[in-house]
Order: sequence, then structure tokens, then C-alpha cells
Amino acid sequence: MSRSAAIVGAGSIGGWIADALDRAGWQVSMLARGDTLTALRGQGLKVTRSGETRISRPRVGAAQELGPQDYIFLTVKAQVLSGLAPLLEPLLGKKSVVISGTNGIPWWFFQGFGAVLSGQRLESVDPGGTQARIFPPDRVLGTVVHASARILAPAHIEVVAADRLIVGEPGGEDTERLHEVVDALRAGGINALASARIRLDVWTKLLGNMSMNPLSALTRSGTGRLLESTEVRELCVRMMEEMQACGRRLGLEMSMTPHERIAVTQRLGDFRTSMLADLDAKRPLELDPQIGAVVEMAARLGIDAPFSRAVLGLARLISP
Repeated sequence: MSRSAAIVGAGSIGGWIADALDRAGWQVSMLARGDTLTALRGQGLKVTRSGETRISRPRVGAAQELGPQDYIFLTVKAQVLSGLAPLLEPLLGKKSVVISGTNGIPWWFFQGFGAVLSGQRLESVDPGGTQARIFPPDRVLGTVVHASARILAPAHIEVVAADRLIVGEPGGEDTERLHEVVDALRAGGINALASARIRLDVWTKLLGNMSMNPLSALTRSGTGRLLESTEVRELCVRMMEEMQACGRRLGLEMSMTPHERIAVTQRLGDFRTSMLADLDAKRPLELDPQIGAVVEMAARLGIDAPFSRAVLGLARLISP
């Protein structure tokens, strides 16, 4: 059965997912604006993988024009999602499933959590509770993206490296809708995996992002140069230890140590983080859903986090 999907955010990851779902035979729509909207209407969506470029023709327009969708993929920067959410209501039908694809802690993280902070809303993630009010809590899937893609031109995406895309029900259930999404992404050429522990997957990725992203922006350094410094590596470790202290209270224990997490990044070579790219492009930094969320959780849990707090404060001063 052909399904409909709206991609909210026509950037690098959104384009990658849109191309895969189009390959799988889904009816794909994209919300875009400015030059990207013009390019999509003119040339279509171009996605280059392994030197080959494929063109698809997703529907484009505002949410009111596109109407209710079976699946809605949110691939915009997390800090704009609260302001954008009310505009997305026309996409939501009675059975629409919302799939969060942003970095950091998503709005649904503590809904039905069943542990400390269960049911609580993080102001750093969902200010005013807009996302929680608009997106039905029983119709959410979470994702974690392990891939690198870049925008070559408006509506032209190059997939640099693609490892995997993890999808899961917040409660860990094995559902038909979960497998429908995973199967479609696989059919479109993405290494998609179903997870029974998507919260831990989100938490594990955040361990690196909450430290290396803001530090790379503050130092204007790629990860290679950044982690060559003994002092900076030590600061990364201290920040990660503060996050791990929160994780122990929340029942989100990781087997990976901070030193092992840093070694993983070093093996990937010298690359520019997304936060450094945003800084260079004079875009607001994605601070609150990443390091801001950790600082807010630590405060609620009564855990001191001086290193993370200090880096957050410094990074806010340079955010456009």
C-alpha cells in the first residue's frame, strides 16, 4: 500500500529521507521556503549518492495545501520546532504518525518515561509546551540519524557518508507502523534499523553532541584539531561525566566511557560539526536541545554540572 509522507525541513537529512521514500514508492511532500522552494518547483529534488544523482518530484507547498499525511518527518533544527508546530496542524489527520528527526532531546522524551522526571517537560526543548500540545503523544516515533550529508545547492543534496538510521517507539513496542517506516527506508536505500530502546539511542548520540558540538563552535575547530588538545579532551570528558551522572539517575546507563566516545570521534577523522557549520553560516546554534537540555535536567535532578553550564553560557554569547 502506498503511503503519504511530508518532510518538514528540506535540508540535507530531509532530502536524503525524501529521496529514499520516493524510491520506495511513497507519495512524498516537502515543506520548504525561499530558494529551496523555488528549486523544488523548478528542478525537483536532486540527491547525489556515490557519485550518482537522482531527481524526484515531491509535492511542495504549505501545510494547508498538502493536507493530512500518513507520516510526518520533522527534520528541521530543534530550536525552531516550537514556533513551527502550530503551522503544521493541517498535516495531522486522525491517524497521522509524527517522526522526530532532530538532534538532542526531543519533546516526547519524558512522556510515559516511567522513571525520574516522568511526564515533565523541559523548557529548553519545548518552551511553553507547544510541541506536546500539538503532536499526539500516542502517535510518535523517534529516530537517531548516523549519517553525513550536505547541501550543494538549493534542493541538491549530497550524501557524504551514511551509516544507519535508527527508528523506535518511545515505549519500545514492536508495532506495525514502526516496521512500515523501517521497511520503506530500507527499500529506498537507507540502512534503517528498528530499536526497542530509542531513548537510550538518543541519549548515546547526545553524549558526543552536547560536548563536541559547542566546543567546536567556540574554538572554530574541526574535531581533529579540537581533540588533539589534551586540555580540550579533558573538558569533553568532564562534560560527558556530568551527563552520565544524569543518566544514572534516569536509568539511562551506557556501557561506553567518555574516553571511548572520544576515541570513536577521533577514528572518524577531522570533520566539521553541524554546530560549527551553523556558526559559519550565521544560523542560530542548536544549543538548547543539546547541552541546554542536559544542564536543565541536571538542575532538576540536583546534580552539579559546572563544566556544561559554563560551556553553554559561552556558546550562547557567540550564537547568531
